[in-house]
Amino acid sequence: MGEAQNRRVVVMERGEPGVLQIRQEDLPEPGAGEIRVRTFVAGVSSYDVMLRGHWFPGQKPPYTPGEDVVGVVDKVGDGVSSVEVGQRVALWTFGDAGGYAEFVCTPADRAVPVPDALDSVDAVALVVNYLTASVAMHQTARVQDGERILAHGAAGGVGSALVQLGVRAGLDVYGTASAYNHELVRSLGATPIDYRREDFVAQIRDLTGDGVDVVFDVIGGGRQLWRSSKALRKGGRLIMLGMASAVKGGMKKIPGSMAVVGLVKLLPNGKAAPLGPGMEKYPAENMDWYRKTLAEFFDMAVGDKLRPVIAETFPLLEAARAHEFIERGGYAGKVVLTTDA
Repeated sequence: MGEAQNRRVVVMERGEPGVLQIRQEDLPEPGAGEIRVRTFVAGVSSYDVMLRGHWFPGQKPPYTPGEDVVGVVDKVGDGVSSVEVGQRVALWTFGDAGGYAEFVCTPADRAVPVPDALDSVDAVALVVNYLTASVAMHQTARVQDGERILAHGAAGGVGSALVQLGVRAGLDVYGTASAYNHELVRSLGATPIDYRREDFVAQIRDLTGDGVDVVFDVIGGGRQLWRSSKALRKGGRLIMLGMASAVKGGMKKIPGSMAVVGLVKLLPNGKAAPLGPGMEKYPAENMDWYRKTLAEFFDMAVGDKLRPVIAETFPLLEAARAHEFIERGGYAGKVVLTTDA
């Protein structure tokens, strides 16, 4: 029998999902302070899809996408004592990508043990989505008990995380979603709003009287963000948390988005649009927070206090299908790749 090989998904060039190719090569070797993880599951995000299809700051082809991974420690490098071979762990690649692979090498301090009682698919859905929601809610928006929030895309991966963390923080939570996802949004603890058939600004005003304290906008685009700002009460905060509209619209969505954020800051209406801290820096600069918070999320999920929503799973080698699935839209929750491990 020949030596084991590593298969990974590679973006060869910007373009349609078909640019995702499978590359087979020797296993990567962990360096000092690193571990090698045999991947069980890897998360797929709208960011992966945007970066593949459009020019965005980040990875340049050829590269392997993927930010969140759950698997078993397969080998440790020199000086590693925090994790052991055979231990199941979750990790975030901290913007380095590389998760769509059967084996991943990463610094050992990024690995967080996964409880035996937690399914790997559920665990991977808690990594980037819930950490993003936590940073946005507690470090950027600095929510306070009793405040009202509006989460756009409340049935999505980050949106459903915002809803659940908001409810647990004692907030009054509203969420926009398609009508067929309203039962899900309601079951997570939010009041659903049909953004396709209803004016969400008018609905928020009708439901609250004077608006919400925070809007978390994962859609982006100038018009969308401006409408979100209108849903705020005096002293409210607009948090631009994503650019889902850029999956199809590309870079042209960014200038308008930034212009609205700047305008909200300048208008004398008591509203704010804080941009940081964000996921691009905060976890890497606060590793103790990263490990502690993710471990808490795992324990909460085991205790049925968090419920990660899974949209669909695809085999790793069919990553192109997963990207097509995201581009079609109309799904709820996290999209996950699985391996044969």
